[in-house]
Amino acid sequence: MSRKNMHGKVGVKFKAPFTASKEKNMMRNLTSELIKFGEIKVTEHVAHELKKTADHMITLAKKNTLAARRQAARYVRDITVDSEGKVTALQKLFNELGPRFANRNGGYTRSLKLVNRQGDNSPMCLVKFVD
Repeated sequence: MSRKNMHGKVGVKFKAPFTASKEKNMMRNLTSELIKFGEIKVTEHVAHELKKTADHMITLAKKNTLAARRQAARYVRDITVDSEGKVTALQKLFNELGPRFANRNGGYTRSLKLVNRQGDNSPMCLVKFVD
């Protein structure tokens, strides 16, 4: 049967592995994990996007206003960063990371290339905060 004789939507309707909402939620999770652990291993494409969002969160933490805290709270996940469960990622962002980068004008994160991932040979990076 030729293609011209088929009517309507034929085949797979939706092939995209990630929609915009899934991509945004993945970035929210990775940004929160980067704040929690200080470094995270991801693919090169994800590392490029993660650096943008993490740098924006640090910029908000440097402002240290109520409005900036509320903007960051909308993005950063409500996860605890210590073993006792007292300090959240948002508190660590504003109490530790904001003052740490107070005198630095941008470039708060660094991505270091690693060996390719075994299995699909995807290029990997280590994203971490600059000392």
